[in-house]
Amino acid sequence: QVQLVESGGGLVQPGGSLRLSCAVSGSIFSIYAMAWYCQAPGKQRELIARIARDGTTNYEDSVKGRFTISRDNANNTMYLQMNSLKPEDTAVYYCKLLGKVSESGYVAQYWGQGTQVTVSS
Repeated sequence: QVQLVESGGGLVQPGGSLRLSCAVSGSIFSIYAMAWYCQAPGKQRELIARIARDGTTNYEDSVKGRFTISRDNANNTMYLQMNSLKPEDTAVYYCKLLGKVSESGYVAQYWGQGTQVTVSS
């Protein structure tokens, strides 16, 4: 069974930094992509950063130049380095994995439980 566990959230002042981690456990045959989403109160969950199998990254416009997504394949962990944080970045941050658990299996998506990020003075 595949499990994703996020960590690294917390309270930070505007302009500060946080690094979120997403640890993947369980048996994964192939990872197609991983991504970070955020969901602010009263809003839909939205994609903010994605990293493909070949390492290609994409970012939502509001976080470009401030956030960096990366993966440590040896440790099955994905990161989101968040710099120059703003109050509007306050949200629950979720990681998602798109992959297969076996060669003959289907592509499925797996989600973590989320970690709260609060940007406030």
